[in-house]
Amino acid sequence: MRARVESEPTLLPGADLVERGCEDLENGIESIEALLVSIGAPRLRELGIDVRRPLDDAEHRLYALLARDEPDAAHSRYNALLRRLVSFERGAECAR
Repeated sequence: MRARVESEPTLLPGADLVERGCEDLENGIESIEALLVSIGAPRLRELGIDVRRPLDDAEHRLYALLARDEPDAAHSRYNALLRRLVSFERGAECAR
């Protein structure tokens, strides 16, 4: 898992998203998780997480992907995903 931080990262909220996103980026897959990790790449790197090849314009691309699947729920899903990313980042920061 590339989304490793020092103290049991899989127990952190959002770890599943970050792990999957890092794997998808590594494999060149544009997924919800890959776009989310691309948004958080600068802070994730500061936390020691190896984020390779983040996608450009990830905020807009993530929203467009969510809107394509469920137009009426895109805004709330987008915000929920960002909250999970921030939870992971804060947890990882505390675990350091």
